[in-house]
Amino acid sequence: MTPKRWRSVPFLLLLSVSPVFASSQSFENTAIVRTVELGGSLVHVTTTYAIRALEDGLKTYTIAFGREEKEKTSWLEAKVKGQQERLEVKELAFDGSKGHQLLEVVLPRTLSLNKTLNLVLESIQTHATYPYPASVGQNEEQALKYHTGLFVLSPYATSVQRTKIKSRTPRVISYTTPQDIEHFTKESAVTKTGATVVYGPYDNIPPSTSSSFIQKYQQPVVVHYFHDQPVIELLDLKRSVEISHWGANLNTEDKMTLHNAGPQLKGHFSRLDHQTQAYYKRVATHVLPAMTLHLPSGIRNAYYYDLIGNVSTSRLRVAPSVPKDRQGTQFSVLDLRPRYPLLGGWNYTFTLGWDTPLQDSASFDKSSGRYIVEVPIMTPILGAVINQEELTVILPEGATDVQFVAPFPAADTLIGTHTTYLDTTGRPKLTFYYKDLTVKQAESIFVSYKVSWAAHLKKPVAVGTTFFSLFALGMITRRMNLTLHQKKVS
Repeated sequence: MTPKRWRSVPFLLLLSVSPVFASSQSFENTAIVRTVELGGSLVHVTTTYAIRALEDGLKTYTIAFGREEKEKTSWLEAKVKGQQERLEVKELAFDGSKGHQLLEVVLPRTLSLNKTLNLVLESIQTHATYPYPASVGQNEEQALKYHTGLFVLSPYATSVQRTKIKSRTPRVISYTTPQDIEHFTKESAVTKTGATVVYGPYDNIPPSTSSSFIQKYQQPVVVHYFHDQPVIELLDLKRSVEISHWGANLNTEDKMTLHNAGPQLKGHFSRLDHQTQAYYKRVATHVLPAMTLHLPSGIRNAYYYDLIGNVSTSRLRVAPSVPKDRQGTQFSVLDLRPRYPLLGGWNYTFTLGWDTPLQDSASFDKSSGRYIVEVPIMTPILGAVINQEELTVILPEGATDVQFVAPFPAADTLIGTHTTYLDTTGRPKLTFYYKDLTVKQAESIFVSYKVSWAAHLKKPVAVGTTFFSLFALGMITRRMNLTLHQKKVS
């Protein structure tokens, strides 16, 4: 199954809706372990469910997400522990009066009575942290806060449950101590060891999706921690991919607005302080002086400029082209250094583009007469979230019967026409709109189409006709006498 993105399209349009909710008597959770890896723009959550069937013939398992957790989750996938095959996930009807969203996981095999299975649900949350304090000095450190629910909600009874919240460093400033949960634990409700804060173990938890349980026991947990990396977002990405058969070229251009979502700068920026920090290699953790991007192999004619002009402070190391079946094994590396260091609340808008040989991304199916081109959705930026993306794929003039296969749904998809120089009828254009993309969505769309021989000849015929017309017009005008008074020949 393709990994699910929740914010792509309305919930009821994504998958079939099931009106039947989980029976609390069909499964028992012998253990639930949730691991939260704190970051900046992204938070990685892995939840392992050790389940036991209480009935025969069970084919699906129901998972519950809290309201806030659902809103923050941009990507998720389910697997059996130790296996790579993704399981199908279906969303059940959402009831706004309840504080949770139910999902059904289709099991790889039917479970009979007392059979067990370990399910792993992996998800990425975006915009789940915020800077606290909201502003710091140029030489100060940044700290973030993260909110989550104390219990992992489940429609089934749970024997034991714990939550591990891990920071990148042991420098955790504070964390919430749960109240009024003595019924579920005889030990300390929360402990801290190094960089990990552990809530639990909590024993003998009844089905926790009921309103009574949520109101009485579910409570917010807040972890305040120092973060040693910039909090990076792409406010907007406009990617244009143009396919040219005559040039055997695939042109990609990205227009990006980079944003530092860390604490805003308190006071004025000092270039002297920044240069001193850079000299001693002690740049403040919330400052982004440079970043590294992995671009496709075999690129050529690369360019990088901002609103002022060309930026020459970056370095590109190009990897040689590789066959299509080995794509992803080599990358060209761009060490991108903005014109100025990016501090909290600051933006940087720039354009990055390159060409690649079309044969590295395209193939031709002789049996169907279709061209198939692989178009990457985005350039992955580790630790960053893309708030909005507009991906435009411009096909050759004369392309017909256009089809595409996307790895996950887009928020919206439009089909139009793009007209540029030397075009006659214009080129088909596909436009995809996305929200809250992470590195997990750095996949490709496969676009297929047909181009007839007549369409292939349309451009050279148009160019030839234009030149012949200009030449004929020149000959005619040269032979025309436009003088008002003709000279008499004696």
